[in-house]
Amino acid sequence: MKRSSFIKTAVTAGLTANVLSAVADVDAQKKTATEFYELRVYKLKDQAQQKLVEDYFQQAAIPALNKLGSKNIGVFTEMKPEGQTRIFVLIPFASLEAFLKVQDNLLKDATYQKAGAAYLQAQATGPAYDRIESSLLQAFASTPKLMAPEKKERFFELRRYESASELTGKKKIEMFNEAGEAAIFKRLNFKPVFFAETLIGEMRPNLTYLITFDNMEDHDAKWKAFGSDPDWKRISSMPEYSDKKNVSRITSTFLVPAPYSQI
Repeated sequence: MKRSSFIKTAVTAGLTANVLSAVADVDAQKKTATEFYELRVYKLKDQAQQKLVEDYFQQAAIPALNKLGSKNIGVFTEMKPEGQTRIFVLIPFASLEAFLKVQDNLLKDATYQKAGAAYLQAQATGPAYDRIESSLLQAFASTPKLMAPEKKERFFELRRYESASELTGKKKIEMFNEAGEAAIFKRLNFKPVFFAETLIGEMRPNLTYLITFDNMEDHDAKWKAFGSDPDWKRISSMPEYSDKKNVSRITSTFLVPAPYSQI
């Protein structure tokens, strides 16, 4: 083979290998890309507003969002409300772009507009809700995708860990990801639905996660097992992961899924 032909073949082979490697990297990134979640909390004044919001999600929002690629949408009410229950809604998105485009895409959906008219066109004199608190979350690297539990009688616990600073907040997330705290929940069969960092929303910096139980006895037994787990004791005893250092407040809310909830 002539020297010029050999060099040309080698260069071509090298470029092909680089292109294939780049394509493989993109495919790997797509497979491991973390999801984003919108967590909405509807504050309601009465049962009439609760019905409007629930009808909207059951008849309009969930079918439309499913068509746009958002699957496993969760709608929950409080197990132990203080007065009128709040409604919690979890909407998964495969990418940040999907989240940013969702409202424009919904406005183009005539079926959605018609089915959700009572909610969407509610007037100031008779609003569908009092207020929405909305947060944008990004799934942890250790649990990049939502894990929907099997459909059966159960309740959920939504937990938020607030931190005193962005630095300590990232340290608590590191404890879940790199140190292995998230893995303990899975091993002890808590049936976690998601673990995520709040990017935009109230009470930042914080991480939020959702776990599920068959009943209160199951809840108590699993948390007792967690507290006595050797891996948890080892991780939590590390000075850099001390909750006294990294967690300023924990909020826990018990939730029950609506009959039409996809989680």
